[in-house]
Amino acid sequence: MTDKDNILIEQFFKQAAEQQIEDNGFTERVMMNLPESPQEKAHRLSLLWTAFCVVMSVALFFVFGGWGALKASILVAVQGVLTSLSVFLTTAPTTEIPLNPVVLLLVAAFVLIYLPYRTYRKLSAAL
Repeated sequence: MTDKDNILIEQFFKQAAEQQIEDNGFTERVMMNLPESPQEKAHRLSLLWTAFCVVMSVALFFVFGGWGALKASILVAVQGVLTSLSVFLTTAPTTEIPLNPVVLLLVAAFVLIYLPYRTYRKLSAAL
């Protein structure tokens, strides 16, 4: 091809690219009438199943008195931690290893506060 042919072809396609063809909503109608893909259907069913399970679990939680069980579980867990901590602090001075109670409380605070916080941050960043 010659340079003149290339210039003519470029001008033709440039004019064609500038033209706007009105479709009067044809594209939207076609897209709305396309059949649903299997992945979209599976995703929609997954969302519906998740919503159903959440609603049922919340309903069953209230029907079977979940507040009492949750409250009792939390109280038992807190009592267990406090009992273990008190036993450890009372028996720590009897060991041959010198333990500083302030250091023990700082380590306990680190384990109970900072580590769950760091884990939460990592999980939220991953999602």
